[in-house]
Amino acid sequence: MTRFNKPALTAREQLDLLVARGLQVRDTERALRLLEVTTLFRLSPYMRPFQHPDDSDHTFRPGSQLADIVQVYRFDSDLRQLMMTALERVEVAIRACISNHMAPTYGPHWYLDRDRFGYRYRFGRMIGDLENTLSSERTKFQREQRQILKSHVPDDVKAQRIESRKRDNYPRFYAETYSDPCLPPSWAALEEMSLGAISHLYQGLAKDRDRKAIAIRFGLPQKVLRSWLHTLTFVRNICAHHARLWNRELGIPPQWPEKLPLPDGETSRDAPRRLFTVLAMLTYLTTQISPDTRWPGRLQALLEEYPDIPRQPMGFPDDWPQRLASLHPQSSAPAGGAQTH
Repeated sequence: MTRFNKPALTAREQLDLLVARGLQVRDTERALRLLEVTTLFRLSPYMRPFQHPDDSDHTFRPGSQLADIVQVYRFDSDLRQLMMTALERVEVAIRACISNHMAPTYGPHWYLDRDRFGYRYRFGRMIGDLENTLSSERTKFQREQRQILKSHVPDDVKAQRIESRKRDNYPRFYAETYSDPCLPPSWAALEEMSLGAISHLYQGLAKDRDRKAIAIRFGLPQKVLRSWLHTLTFVRNICAHHARLWNRELGIPPQWPEKLPLPDGETSRDAPRRLFTVLAMLTYLTTQISPDTRWPGRLQALLEEYPDIPRQPMGFPDDWPQRLASLHPQSSAPAGGAQTH
């Protein structure tokens, strides 16, 4: 361990450092404006493929240009936004499928029963998080209510505003309306959970038959759906924090169903660790959620918009269009037009 002693650099000093390392910059003023709102630190992960490997001075390969790095950076940003669209649909769908199976089978408040979960599931943490959400909303509502009551408006206007604030969200409404059970029904409670929490909840269900019944809606074995939710949670966190996605490697390879061709054509049931695997997963899932989805077409259009982006770091096979089309037969449809879910 050593003491950190790197100096803070202005945008001009950051640019000078890049030029000294051999990066070609065509337009200095544009480069400065870029570094003023992006910083060298944020661009650094996108520079590594353009730099000499294992070089402590981080010098660039001959001919490396800032414009090429910026193109990869912009592609990565556009790709994250497109993937967030698909991830949102998957997140909404898995919440609905869990609730649509579990609530009619075991009752609206099934998740309050510890016996519905395996012994490893962090049941207390899940309940505690939901209780904190309701408590926080109750406190906010009470504060807003006091402010409204102090305002100089007619009483009927005050009452209308208080009622409107109470209905701002369901946790607030439930906390102010119902006392038993102490938490809302599952279809509302699941809406307050992150994708990571939903992934753990699905994995934590005690009965194998419940996990299977939910997975059937996605046309997947329950073990594969569990694995995919874990992977998609990891990817969603990357997208939500605007972090690098382009050449990211998955820490744990997701499982792959027997009935689907693997993204790289291998025979192992563990899919490759690169981004193409995730794109294949989202192509398949968005199609299962909505057969007429345009998301695969939008993905293809984005890739065509950036033809010079290196595909190898993303794990793309040479026949990637055919592989994606096998997961979504309608993927050759035009990317434009009305968007559906």
